Amino acid sequence: MTDPEQRDGAEALPATRRVLAHRLAVAQAEGRAPSVVAAVVRDGRVAWSGGRGEVDPASAGNVQYRIGSLTKTVTAVQVMRLRDEGLIDLGDPLGAHLATPHGGAATIAQLLSHTGGLAAEARGPWWERTPGALRPELADVFGEEPVKHPEGRRFHYSNPGYALLGALIEKLRGGEPWFDVLRGEVLAPLGMERTTALPAEPYARGWAVHPFADVRQPEPTVDTGRMAPAGQLWSTLDDLCAFAAFLLNGNDRVLSADSIAEMRRAAVGPEASDWDAAYGLGLQLARRDGRLLAGHTGSMPGFVAGLWTSPEEGLAAVGLANATSGVHAAGLAAELLGLLAEHEPADPDPWRPLADADPELLALTGHWYWGTSLDVLRLHEGRRLSLRPAGGAGRGSRFRPEPDGTWTGLDGYFAGETLRVCRRADGSVGHLDLGTFVFTREPYDPGAPVPGGTDPEGWR
Repeated sequence: MTDPEQRDGAEALPATRRVLAHRLAVAQAEGRAPSVVAAVVRDGRVAWSGGRGEVDPASAGNVQYRIGSLTKTVTAVQVMRLRDEGLIDLGDPLGAHLATPHGGAATIAQLLSHTGGLAAEARGPWWERTPGALRPELADVFGEEPVKHPEGRRFHYSNPGYALLGALIEKLRGGEPWFDVLRGEVLAPLGMERTTALPAEPYARGWAVHPFADVRQPEPTVDTGRMAPAGQLWSTLDDLCAFAAFLLNGNDRVLSADSIAEMRRAAVGPEASDWDAAYGLGLQLARRDGRLLAGHTGSMPGFVAGLWTSPEEGLAAVGLANATSGVHAAGLAAELLGLLAEHEPADPDPWRPLADADPELLALTGHWYWGTSLDVLRLHEGRRLSLRPAGGAGRGSRFRPEPDGTWTGLDGYFAGETLRVCRRADGSVGHLDLGTFVFTREPYDPGAPVPGGTDPEGWR
């Protein structure tokens, strides 16, 4: 018999859908937004979506909202594509590729991670509410004090920094406009046909809601020109769910899973007063309820947006509203993601034996000592290894095999370090060398090249 409560693929169960719909209703009512739409993604598919307020729930997924700084993540994906093609290195100064009046000394990685030291906002009146024609060239983007901090010294969010990255994309694509490049290389391959630079019907109108009365007025909708790569895009719930699935798993037509993982590694330390948030390469990072989230928030006059992914759980969530303030869209997305995880926790992957265990690798598994500290070496699928302290706490890493018979650390203290199996003259395994650390089968094995040697009298 089939369990009547068994879900159909990724779709949330009826009771969970009710919980999610209630949280959406509370967000719209308490946030006093004309409309709010949201969705949760699981296993690359929409598990639940909904709309509340001045939006038809049945068609809410196709209505455009302005997504603000979520645009930065799309821009960053395209920059990473240029890197993967070998056209740039993230350590290159921007000035090596683009003539710019300011910011040329900052590296591309620093601009992606907001550590280039540039000012937070563009020159002139508030750029989000004024047309880009006021700032037609790159030089017009910067005010009298374009640089606020030395490059690489601290996180300082910079919208003009992403204007420079948009110009870099145009330069390296032969002058093709920034959005046209994104549409052809990122949006279309991901099926995001309703993500545009300017609104296209059906789209939500942006509103400013009075803080002390239930009245509202429309916000201006402008083309921000040179500042567009920092916050111009319009998108839909359906398109952003596809983008969220991509940020979880990658897509070889756009960007590999390894490059996506690189984007969500913290590129700069958090501010001393805020240890729950950091920034990667075009992705915000946040720790919430014990889970590490990667995504981005967004706001433009009349709109707020939030998208979070939880890579360890394979979950993502999106929240969009058409009000300048009131709804914390990013908080809503994080809560919806957490509710789905709480009400429908994922089952662990079933245990299965290795398809083909190399006897020589199998013989390496078990206990190894670094000095007197006991570690455990395990063998995994694809000849991968892991080495972790037996007690759980301490230095541990996973390792991938290399063609030369060594392994490279993937995470933790030994990320990037080389693990070698060192053999005796008779061919038997003598010890492991991991970044100059010698691991032996017994504590301070006198027959191994322990740095500093061992006492000739041995243990006593």
